[in-house]
Amino acid sequence: MLEPSNNNELPAIPGKRYFTIGEVSELCAVKPHVLRYWEQEFPQLKPVKRRGNRRYYQRSDVLTIRQIRSLLYDQGYTIGGARQRMTEEGDDSSKPAAIQAAIRETIDDLEDVLKVLGPGG
Repeated sequence: MLEPSNNNELPAIPGKRYFTIGEVSELCAVKPHVLRYWEQEFPQLKPVKRRGNRRYYQRSDVLTIRQIRSLLYDQGYTIGGARQRMTEEGDDSSKPAAIQAAIRETIDDLEDVLKVLGPGG
């Protein structure tokens, strides 16, 4: 079973264009009802809705969800604090949100590597 607080152990994101809520749930180790709740709380999270109101997430959405997950579960932010942090990061209009999320994910991964290496690694 995945350790919920470790983004490093999340599966790689496949090279698909769209993902169902079930696929995103597995990719991000977050239950579908939590994803639906986060859609209401985070304006950055807007999956495409098709017939029957079915949600289809894009790669950028998956990266955003992983960023939200990291803020809430790893860094201890509240929903309000995480929303504010995401909004602050989103204010830099020179970088699309997907790039920001990818950069944040890379930084988190590198910080995890540093923790494994320990002091003087």
